[in-house]
Amino acid sequence: MDNRSSGEAGASAESDYRAETDVTGTWQFATDPDGVGRDEAWYEPDVGWPDEAHTVDVPHAWQERDDYREYTGTAWYRRTVEHEDGDGDRAVLTFGAVDYETTVWVNGERVGSNRGGYLPFSFDVTDALRAGENVVVVEVVDPDDISEIPHGKQGAPWYQRVSGIWQDVTLSVVPPTRVEDIRVTPDLEADVARVDVGVTTGAGDVTDATDDGATPASDGLDGLTATVTVLDDGEPVGDATVEVVEDGDENKDGDDGRKGTATATVSVPDADYWTPESPTLYDVTVELSRDGDVLDRHGDYFGMRSVESRNGRLFLNGEPFTMRGALDQGYYPGTLYRPFDDALFEEEIRTAKELGFNLLRKHIKPAHPEFLELADRLGILVWEEPANPTVHTQRSKREVREQIRGLIDRDYNRPSVVVWSLYNEEWGIGNPQGLDEETSLWEDEAKQGYLADLYEEAKAWDPTRLVCDNSGWAHVATDVNDYHRYFVSPDRADAWAADIDAMTSAPEENYAATETDPAEAPLIVSEFGTWGMCDLPAIEEFYGGTPPWFDYDFFDHPIKRPAGAYERFEGTTLPAVFEDWGALATAWQEREYRSIKDVIERMRVDDGVAGYVITEFSDIEWEFNGILDYRREEKAFHDDFARVNDDVLVRIDVADHVVSAGETLAADVVVCNDTTDAIDDELEWSLFGRSGSVAVTLDGFGTARVSDAIQVEVPSVDEPTTGTLAASLPAAPPNEERITVVPSPDADPEIAVYADAESILAALEDAGFASAPTLAAADVAVLTDPDADARVHVEDGGDVLVVPDGDGHVADGQFFEYRDLPEEESWNLVACLFYRDDEALAPLVDEVPGWEFEGLYPYDVVADVTREDDVRVGYVEGWIANWSAAAVTREFGEGSATAFTFRVAGAGSDQPVGVASLAALIEDVASN
Repeated sequence: MDNRSSGEAGASAESDYRAETDVTGTWQFATDPDGVGRDEAWYEPDVGWPDEAHTVDVPHAWQERDDYREYTGTAWYRRTVEHEDGDGDRAVLTFGAVDYETTVWVNGERVGSNRGGYLPFSFDVTDALRAGENVVVVEVVDPDDISEIPHGKQGAPWYQRVSGIWQDVTLSVVPPTRVEDIRVTPDLEADVARVDVGVTTGAGDVTDATDDGATPASDGLDGLTATVTVLDDGEPVGDATVEVVEDGDENKDGDDGRKGTATATVSVPDADYWTPESPTLYDVTVELSRDGDVLDRHGDYFGMRSVESRNGRLFLNGEPFTMRGALDQGYYPGTLYRPFDDALFEEEIRTAKELGFNLLRKHIKPAHPEFLELADRLGILVWEEPANPTVHTQRSKREVREQIRGLIDRDYNRPSVVVWSLYNEEWGIGNPQGLDEETSLWEDEAKQGYLADLYEEAKAWDPTRLVCDNSGWAHVATDVNDYHRYFVSPDRADAWAADIDAMTSAPEENYAATETDPAEAPLIVSEFGTWGMCDLPAIEEFYGGTPPWFDYDFFDHPIKRPAGAYERFEGTTLPAVFEDWGALATAWQEREYRSIKDVIERMRVDDGVAGYVITEFSDIEWEFNGILDYRREEKAFHDDFARVNDDVLVRIDVADHVVSAGETLAADVVVCNDTTDAIDDELEWSLFGRSGSVAVTLDGFGTARVSDAIQVEVPSVDEPTTGTLAASLPAAPPNEERITVVPSPDADPEIAVYADAESILAALEDAGFASAPTLAAADVAVLTDPDADARVHVEDGGDVLVVPDGDGHVADGQFFEYRDLPEEESWNLVACLFYRDDEALAPLVDEVPGWEFEGLYPYDVVADVTREDDVRVGYVEGWIANWSAAAVTREFGEGSATAFTFRVAGAGSDQPVGVASLAALIEDVASN
C-alpha cells in the first residue's frame, strides 16, 4: 500500500504564515426551551446563565446525554479563547459542522450565522477579538419540525436526532491576502494536474455563511502571483507560476469572499495513479507572492485518479472495475455521528478492505472529513450523499442544492470519492411516505425536470465524478442505474434470479424519464441485505444498561422495537430451540450469511450487473442487518464473508441442493474475475469422499461458466445425510454448498392417506402410504381446501394436514388464521427467521432451515398461534414480532389439524425433503 503523501509538506509550508488554535474541549452549555436567551442577552460575556447550565465536551451532540434525548429547539454554548493580536493578520473561526442553525458572538458582537447541519463554515472574527481572553458564544437552533430541513435518517421513523456542535472548532490566524481554496483536477491522459486557486485579499468572510457585518475585501491583486508545486513524498515533481486575476464569478452561490483566481497546469511525470490497492497521494502547495515577498503558503493533497461510466460498465483510471460496496450510515453507539474511539474510522476501513469491499456508500449525510482522509490514505472508494429533507418545497430544494454544492467544494480533492448522489428513494423529492400534499417522481414531470437540471448543475460543479440522481429507482438523469432490492435466500432465490433477469433485460424500466441513456449507465444494486440478530446482552453491556433506541415513540410495530424483545422471546417457542439469546443471535447471523452469500453470488456471475452495495456495513441502533454489529464487532460469519466478496469468486451453481439417494448431482461452476489478470488453472472439487477437477480459463475482468463441471452420484443412504460440496481454484478462496441426500421413501403402508391434490397423492403413494378412497376412510387426510365436512371429521376424531394448493397458497377457512408473505422482495422477509422445534422433522431440517427447503418456502404462515399449539416450524420477524408458524398442530374436539405451509403441492411434490417432511408429519400425527 503506497500512500507516500502525509500532508506534512503542506502543513510545514503553512506554519510560517498561519496558526491554528483548537477550540474544542470544555464549553458551557444550556438549553433554552422558552427562547429567552436573546432577550436576556446570553451572548454578552458577563451575563449569567441559568443554574441548569453545565459543561460539555465539544464536539458533541446534545442527544448524547439522557437529559436531552428528546429535546428540540434552542441551546447555547460558551467558552473563553486566548488570542494574541497579529500584525495585520486576520482571525477566522471555523466550525466543522453544527446541526442546525447557528449564530455566533465574540465578546458580545455578532459575527455571523449559518444554516445547515453537515458542512463547515467560517467567520472572520478579527474585528471582534481583543488581545488576551475572549468569550465565544454560540446559539444553536434545531427545530422540532425538520421536514424541510436536510436531516438524513434523524428522527421518525429511523434513528436518534442529532443536534449541536458535533465537529471540531478552530480559531485560525491567516494572512489578509491568502489562498482560500485549492481545487486539483487530474488529467490521466496527459499526466498533469490542473490546479485552480481561489484567493482573497484583505478582510471579509471566507465562506458562504451569512455575516451582516463583514468588511468588503480589497482588490489588491496587482502583481500577485501563485506558485503551485506538486510533491511526491516531499520531493517536488513539477511546478508552475501563474498570475492571480480577478474572479469573474461574482454570483457563485453568493460567495463574495473569493476575490481572485489562478489556474496552473502542473506536470506529474510517470504518475502513480490512486487505486484502493495502491492509494498514492501527492501534496500540492500554493505560494502567493508579490514583488518577491511571500504573502501566504497553503497546501492540500490529491490523487491522480479518474472514474467514468460507459457502455454499462464502471472504469477506474481507464480500467474496468466492479463495485463491491457496503452501505455505511455513520451512526455510533453513545456518540451518534462521531466514532466512540479515535481509532475507529481506521479500523472500519481496514475491516472493510479485509472483508473484500472496495467501496463504502456513506448514506444520506456527508461523510466525516476525518473518515475521508483515512479513506484516501488507506485506499477505499466512497459514494457520498447529502442529507435529505422529507418534503419537496422551495426551501428544501434550495437547502439540498446548497448542501450538494458545499459537499462538492469540501471534498473535491478527495480521490476516494467517486460518486455523488443527489436524492435517495425520492425522500424530499417524490412521495415514498404517501403524503397527501406530495406527488411521485415517477409521475410528476416538473419534479423530473428539476432533478434533470440539478444533475446537470452537479456535473458542471464536478465533471470528474459520477452523479446518481435518485438512488434506488425513478431515475431521470444519472450516470449509474441503481436499484434497491431486498430479497431473502433461499426463501425467494428463484424470485431473485428472475428479478436480476428483469433488471438486466429492461434497465429503462427503472427510469421515470430518460434524460440520459439507460443503456450507458452501469446497473448497480446499491441496497440489498438480510438481518442477523445482534447479541443483545452484549449491546446492553456496552451501554451499561438499556440503549436509548430501545423504545422510540415513533416505533409503530415491534418488528423495529427492541423494548419487550426478551418477553416476546419467552412468549414464543424459541426458548425450546435456543438456550439463550446468544444462541439465537448466532443462528440468525448464520442465516444472514446464507442469504447474502447467494444474493451476492447471483449478481456477481451476471455480466449485466456492474456492482453492488450491501445493506449494511454495521448494525445501526435497532436495525440489525450489518456485517458487523453496532459496536463494530464481528458477527458469526465474519471469517466466511470475504470468500464471496473476493476479487475472484468461484460459484458452485447446483441444480438442486436436495438430491434423492443414489441419484446424480450436477453443478455448473462459474468463475467471476474482477481483476485484470487472466486465469488458466485447474478447479478441484470434492463431495462425499469423491473428487475431481476441471480446467478453467478466462480473461481478466470477466466470468466463465463451466456447464456440468461437477457430476457425482450421491451415496445410497438409509437416513437423511448432509455433505459439503467444496470447490477451489488457486486464484480464489474456496467455496462450498451444503447438499442434503434423502433416502428412498419408506412410509408405513398401514397408514391410509387421503389427499385432494393429485400431485400430493401420487407422491405419498410413491412414498409407500396406502391410499384412502374417502376422507372418512383415511387415517390422515392431506387437504389443500378443507371444507366444513373436514372440520366435522376432525372434531369427531380425525386428523388432517392442511397444505398449500399448486399455486403455493393456503385455502383453509376451517382451522387456522393465516398471514400471507410476499412472493418477491420484502423488508419484512429479509428480517425474518424460520426455526424448527419438532423431532419428527429433525432428521431432515436444521434448527434454522436452509437449502433443505429449496423451492418450498411458504407464501402463507399461521398467524394465530399460541403456546397451547404444537409449533413445529415457527416464524418471527425483526425484534421477535409477528410470531407465526409454517408447521403447527392444533387439537379440535377429538382430532387434530396440522398446517404445513411449505409449498409441497404442484412442482414441490417432487422435492425430496418436502415429500419426506410431509411423510414424517403424517406418521407422527397418525402415531399420536
